[in-house]
Amino acid sequence: MEKFQESMYKLIVETSTNLPKDVRRAIAAAKIRENAGTRAAMSLETITKNIKMADENVSPICQDTGLPTFKIKVPVNVNQIEMKKAIKKAVAEATSDAKLRPNSVDSITGDNTGDNLGEGTPVIKFEQWEEDYIDVRLILKGGGCENKNIQYSLPAELEGLGRAGRDLDGIRKCIMHSVYQAQGQGCSAGFIGVGIGGDRTSGYELAKEMLFRSAEDVNPNENLRKLEEYVMENANKLGIGTMGFGGETTLLGCKVGVINRIPASFFVSVAYNCWAYRRLGVKVDPVSGEIQEWLYQEGEEVDFDKMKEEAAAALEEKTEVRQVTLEAPITEKQIRELRVGDVVTINGMMHTGRDAIHKYLTDHDAPVDLNGQIIYHCGPVMAKDEEGNWVVKAAGPTTSIREEPYQGDIMKKFGIRAVIGKGGMGKKTLQALGEHGGVYLNAIGGAAQYYAECMQKVEGVDLMEFGIPEAMWHINVKGFTAVVTMDSHGNSLHQDVEATSLERLSQFKEPVFK
Repeated sequence: MEKFQESMYKLIVETSTNLPKDVRRAIAAAKIRENAGTRAAMSLETITKNIKMADENVSPICQDTGLPTFKIKVPVNVNQIEMKKAIKKAVAEATSDAKLRPNSVDSITGDNTGDNLGEGTPVIKFEQWEEDYIDVRLILKGGGCENKNIQYSLPAELEGLGRAGRDLDGIRKCIMHSVYQAQGQGCSAGFIGVGIGGDRTSGYELAKEMLFRSAEDVNPNENLRKLEEYVMENANKLGIGTMGFGGETTLLGCKVGVINRIPASFFVSVAYNCWAYRRLGVKVDPVSGEIQEWLYQEGEEVDFDKMKEEAAAALEEKTEVRQVTLEAPITEKQIRELRVGDVVTINGMMHTGRDAIHKYLTDHDAPVDLNGQIIYHCGPVMAKDEEGNWVVKAAGPTTSIREEPYQGDIMKKFGIRAVIGKGGMGKKTLQALGEHGGVYLNAIGGAAQYYAECMQKVEGVDLMEFGIPEAMWHINVKGFTAVVTMDSHGNSLHQDVEATSLERLSQFKEPVFK
C-alpha cells in the first residue's frame, strides 16, 4: 500500500500539472482555426503558454483543482478499504505540496478542512472486473465548469429552439442548448459529456463518465456517433468562442452515452468541462502497487513553442486591440476612457475576493482601503517558501457571476474601480459600472501559471478564517493582462455574444434526426 500511495500521488500531480496529449491536440487545432489578432487568438496564446509553464513548474494548470474524482476498476480480492486510505493520504500530501488547492468545505459552517479530506471528499468509486491489473482514472473538474452542468427533463421548451421531444432530435436540441447556456462562464472552449436516460443521479454519473473517454475516440453506437459529429460541427457555429469572447471554436469535444430509463422519465444530463481538461489514468500492478502504464498518452506531441512563433508572426501583421496600462489607485477619469475590447496591463496592487469576501464586505468594513483599487475574483493556490513567506503557486480567475448580487453595491461602498474575473457579470453590475465609474476586466480562465508569474510579492493577507481560497490576499503584480469586457458606458461584450449566439442557436430549431 505504501507503493500504491506513491503511485496515486504521482497520478494526482501529473493530472493537476500536465494536460494529456489528446487535449493538447484539440487545443492546438482550435488555435489554428482562430483568426490572428483577435481576442480569441490572444486567449488561446495565453492558454498554450500556461500549459507549457505548468509543465515546467510542475504546478497546477488551473488554481481550481476541483473535487478529485477517482474511478477505479479492481480485480477480485483487492482490498478496497486499504486502497481508499492510501488515496486519501496521497490527496492530503498533494494538497500540502500545493499540487491541489484545499477545496473541501463543510457545507453548513463553511469551514475548509485544509487537506481536501472530509465527508464525501475525495470521490472514490470502485468497480470489480476480471482483468489482472488495477485501472485508476482521475478527473479534476473545477467549480466554474461544474456550475455549468445542466440536466433536462423531456419534453421541454428550450430558449431559441422551441420544443424538445422525447427522441433523438430532442436530445440534439438539449445538447446544443447546453453549450449556449454555458457561454464563456465554464472557461470555453470546453468539452462535454452527455448522459441520456437513467434517473437524475445515474444520468449525471453517465455524463461525467463520458468525460473519461478519449477526446479522439469514435462512438460505436451509430446514432450517437452521428449525434456527436453533428454537435461538434454546429456548436462551433454559435460564435461564443474562447472565454466567451466570440470566435471560431466554442466546443473541443462531445461524448454521448445512453442507459435505460423508466417510462415516466426522460433525462438528458450534460457535464461541461473547461479547456483545462485534467483527466488521466494509470494501470497499476495489484501486487507491487507500482504504475505499469500511463493512459491518454497515445499519439503525437504538440509543439506549442513552434505554434507560438507562428502566432507572433501573424500578430505583427494584424492587431485589432488597444492596449492600456493601469496602476492602482485608479481614477474615475482613467476608467471612463476605457472601452470594451481594450487590453489592460496592470502593475501594482490588487486584492483577491471571492464569495466569502463579498458576503463579508456587505456587512463589514474592508480590512484595507479599497478606494481606487482592483478586486480580483480569484482563489489562489498558496505555499510558504523557506523563509516562511507566502508565495503564489497558481492564480487564475474564478467565475464572476456568483458575485452579481453583491458586486455593484460593494464597488460603490468602497470606491473600487476595477473588477477582474472571468465569464462576465449581469445587468446590476453593468449599471453600477456606469453610475460609479467602474470597469470589468476578463482574465483568461484556467491560466493559473501565466498569472502567478505576474505576481511579484504577497504583501499580506486578511480573513484567513475563510480558508486559503476565500481569504483576501494583497498582491503586488507586474504585467497582469486582461480584456475590458464591460465598461462604464453600458457596453458588455458578454451580452453581445449571448445575443448573437442565441440568434444563431435558433437556426438549429428544425428537425435533423428522424
